[in-house]
Amino acid sequence: MKLPAPLHVFNEGLAFLLELAALAVLAWWGWESVENTALRLLCAIAAPALAAFVWGLFAAPRARFRVPLAAVLLVKVLVFGAAALALHALDRSAWAAAFAVVALVNTALATADRQAAMHRGA
Repeated sequence: MKLPAPLHVFNEGLAFLLELAALAVLAWWGWESVENTALRLLCAIAAPALAAFVWGLFAAPRARFRVPLAAVLLVKVLVFGAAALALHALDRSAWAAAFAVVALVNTALATADRQAAMHRGA
């Protein structure tokens, strides 16, 4: 299913915002997950850094390694799932559910759009 151009642009922009939101939530969770200030800082930096590192290796548009679609989707599930779980752990269950649903729909639309473009040679 090839998305109309305006919807494609909107969905790509939303994907970028979801990625940024996931990193921000992971940093927030890292900060709130421990009491010690030094550990708070470490967790607030390490959690989003690890997610960004893995994303950059396998799921980014210019990923370092080209992997099958299933592996890209697995990375997205891990990063977006971690962000949703982090929101839940921060007592933001409604936000966690909303984030998970929006990320799922966005990823499904993007995947279908890219598959259609590949099959048409675009």
